[in-house]
Amino acid sequence: MDEDYVINLVLVASHLRCDDEAEIKRHHEKDRGGDGKGEVMRRVKLSDPSRGGVLSLGAVLAVTSYPLRTSPVLRGKWVLEQVLGDAPPPPPPGVPELPKDDAKTGGLSFRQQLELHRKSTQCASCHNRMDPLGFGLENFDAVGRWRSDVAGEAVDSSGVMPTGESFKGPAELKKVLLGRKQQFVRNLAEKMLGYALGRGPEYYDQPTVQEICDAVARDGYKSSTLVRQIVMSYPFRYRRNATADDVKKKQPERSTGGAAESKEE
Repeated sequence: MDEDYVINLVLVASHLRCDDEAEIKRHHEKDRGGDGKGEVMRRVKLSDPSRGGVLSLGAVLAVTSYPLRTSPVLRGKWVLEQVLGDAPPPPPPGVPELPKDDAKTGGLSFRQQLELHRKSTQCASCHNRMDPLGFGLENFDAVGRWRSDVAGEAVDSSGVMPTGESFKGPAELKKVLLGRKQQFVRNLAEKMLGYALGRGPEYYDQPTVQEICDAVARDGYKSSTLVRQIVMSYPFRYRRNATADDVKKKQPERSTGGAAESKEE
């Protein structure tokens, strides 16, 4: 595979990459009249614009859901943090949790309950940013299957961003996110630079991150340019190899408690 992918395909890829043994490849090629067989890995084009890209991956959709329902809050929070690099602050103490299933409560659908929840002034500032992003993915159930109704009512996958952009469904949501390409690329550059350095980004890395983003934009947002600029960057070329003491300091203390759960307060 010698193709040089454009970075925005992470969000809006219209194809899958499969080998001849992959069941998903056989499925999609049979839909197009093929036999699903091949010699090498190759693109399998998706006809549905709602599919493709990281936002429609089953793993992402499952990890941002509860066992009995989806979570627009957790999904919106994931998009803010992992795609846009704009993590919201933790919820204030004492905020009641939302129900764990999609059943109506007091005659209100789950979306109506969530809209009522964010009318609280202490919740609105964060939920107004997170919830619309999560609403745009509501056509996907807790494991990523497409659905048109929830609890007997049509899925409402519309949303309005705090900045005024409106959308309906995953395909239109991805177009809105593409309008924030520079923010997405900066977040991706920070994460990849941190991975290359073996540490989180620091304030003194910001000039380097900006130089990387500028170079990537000038070269048409190619993924190879992003990797090349990171490898050529000063922090990477002059990084200090970790000593045994450094590794020991980074060892987390053994915890006796369970893993922390994400909450949608």
